Amino acid sequence: MGVPDMKLRPDSLSEADDRLRRPDYDRTALRRSIVHIGVGGFHRAHLATYVDELCRGGHTDWSIVGAGVLPHDAAMAQVMADQDGLYTLLVRDRDGVEATVIGSIVDYVHAHPDPEPLVARIAHADTAIVSLTVTEGGYPVDDVTGEFDPDSHNAAPGSAFAALVAGLARRRADGAPPITVLSCDNVIGNGTVTRTATLGLARTTDPDLADWIERTVAFPNSMVDRITPATTDEDRAWLSRERGLDDAWPVATEPFRQWVVEDHFSGPRLPLEDLDVIVTDDVEPYELFKLRLLNAGHSCLAYLARVAGHRRVDEVMAEDRFAEFLRTFLDAEAGPVVPPAPGIDLEDYKASLVTRFANPAIGDQVDRLCIDGSSKFPKFLVPTIQRQLAAGGPVELSMLALAGWCRYLQGAADDGTALELSADPHLAEAMAFADAARADPAAFLGYRRVFGEALAGDPTVHEAFTEALTRLTADGVRVTIDHTLDRQ
Repeated sequence: MGVPDMKLRPDSLSEADDRLRRPDYDRTALRRSIVHIGVGGFHRAHLATYVDELCRGGHTDWSIVGAGVLPHDAAMAQVMADQDGLYTLLVRDRDGVEATVIGSIVDYVHAHPDPEPLVARIAHADTAIVSLTVTEGGYPVDDVTGEFDPDSHNAAPGSAFAALVAGLARRRADGAPPITVLSCDNVIGNGTVTRTATLGLARTTDPDLADWIERTVAFPNSMVDRITPATTDEDRAWLSRERGLDDAWPVATEPFRQWVVEDHFSGPRLPLEDLDVIVTDDVEPYELFKLRLLNAGHSCLAYLARVAGHRRVDEVMAEDRFAEFLRTFLDAEAGPVVPPAPGIDLEDYKASLVTRFANPAIGDQVDRLCIDGSSKFPKFLVPTIQRQLAAGGPVELSMLALAGWCRYLQGAADDGTALELSADPHLAEAMAFADAARADPAAFLGYRRVFGEALAGDPTVHEAFTEALTRLTADGVRVTIDHTLDRQ
């Protein structure tokens, strides 16, 4: 039976359902020490929850000012204003749902079209950390060369990095204390990439500022992990029906979470020792575990699943052939070339991925996993292919996954239904190569942004990809997966 509905606001929390965990700290007493650019579902299921736990533990030096730089961030700005930064975290598994109101985001600035509020907040003396979740494709760094790309739209006025550099320039002019810039995106060496982007943009206008940033600002690498699907109307309806709470933008996620951080900060450091965070001098092994197993597994499944007609990840995993495809990819291709990560057992980790992907309670969407293929595959899958080729190992399942992406980009499911393609900063370019592959499957390998020169010219890649795409086109996803697995 439902309970009376109540708008999520600070003044209504005392009347909330007893099963709802609420902030038990004075939010007005918190120092606004973190500016986070890119407040989406993942940030609110990850960093914001860690900071909330610090606040519940008595720390008053840490809270978050959220920020958005894109036009569509106006929607989040409105919700943040209406709810005073509060939102509900729904942690779901087969045993039920734990609902917690998170209070660590105490303000939000929408820096479009005017970046000044964000620049001022970055420059404020209370700010000790600027953190980012701007997606894998949000960095003005060339994927192939690893160098700053001055022509990227991510370096243009109004971008996150333009605001960051302007804020750092003002900090320098004001003599503000040292600061840390902390990326929370799924990018290998995300701190290094963020540093490259920031220094590169600064040098285009003020070399002295770039030198100051290089000396003063820390860019720690980090690895983040928590499956967080997009919020749905059913999430809102469940919260209203079961907890009597009207929350315009709750977040649903899984119980699992992981955060590995390089212990390299300028100025105040988050008290990571009070959290379930791995602090290390070398984040890379943990990054590679996550990116080449979890993220690659997601991307390898997603496009094939969408062309086959699936919409939810747990439904994909409930179909035995897809679950076997994932397990075989992890066992035969990705797992053997992932370097060991201290404290993590490879077999346990792979098994946990199968369980997490199959979790029906969070309703993860296949379309979410199909976002930004042009940015994800070079980071998540191509390194595995390169290492397997060098060792003379198998790449058939990786090639099938990439052929599945090509079929997806051609815009139709196996049953002929038109596909609404997920966002990709290079979607038109990718679609053009996929269209050329209708006449010549190998034409897709000419998409150098993803394949580069070496893979595109490799005879093993050429043969395996051509066969996979030809079979997918003629026989469909399910028959092709079965045929490929039978040959393993």
